[in-house]
Amino acid sequence: MEKTSHRPQGYSLLFVVVVTLFVTCLLTANIMAVKVIRIFDLILPAAVIIFPISYIVGDVLTEVYGYGVARKVIWLGFFCNLVVVASFWLGGIMPSAPFWDGQAAYDRILGYAPRILVASFFAYLVGEFANSYILAKMKIATKGRWLWTRTIGSTLVGEGLDSAVFITLAFVGTIPTGTLASAVLTQWLVKCGYEAMATPLTYKVVGYLKMREQRDAYDYETRFNPLLMEP
Repeated sequence: MEKTSHRPQGYSLLFVVVVTLFVTCLLTANIMAVKVIRIFDLILPAAVIIFPISYIVGDVLTEVYGYGVARKVIWLGFFCNLVVVASFWLGGIMPSAPFWDGQAAYDRILGYAPRILVASFFAYLVGEFANSYILAKMKIATKGRWLWTRTIGSTLVGEGLDSAVFITLAFVGTIPTGTLASAVLTQWLVKCGYEAMATPLTYKVVGYLKMREQRDAYDYETRFNPLLMEP
């Protein structure tokens, strides 16, 4: 099996499937986030059902294809989300047909408050890049052993930053500090628990992709600047 710090030559169908799953989870989570659900005594956004999967898929991308490829996919997800949000906004401001009475429902579900939108975009970029960076660095440090330490360790930091950045930017000054901290902690613990429980599945997917793709990226020579578009 080839160990490389560079992206695959060309893109296989499996790679396209992984990228598609990543973007789909991200976009779906952003739409679902408007609903608040109760699980036992925890109050959480409905997005918690699917958003952690984007981190699991991000781990797979970095582990198999490397940070350089994951970086491009993270930016792809960002711009896809931007297109979706802009489309929802444009649809919302266009005049409604005289017989259509769903504008209020449309605005409530698909309309984004500017502050929430900015918080979501910043949290996504900070969390995803931190997750990918830490996993890539830990892989080098562990010489490719102990995958579970990388997937869980990177998620602890990435999901923690995502939750802290989003909730702070979105709600600071509008809810008590104690409630703010509690919301960050609750989301962080739930998301990390999700990742931990998915570890056996992550092992299977990573092992299968490494075998089929004949790739096992080590980012020895990678430049980790998130703004670069090269491997």
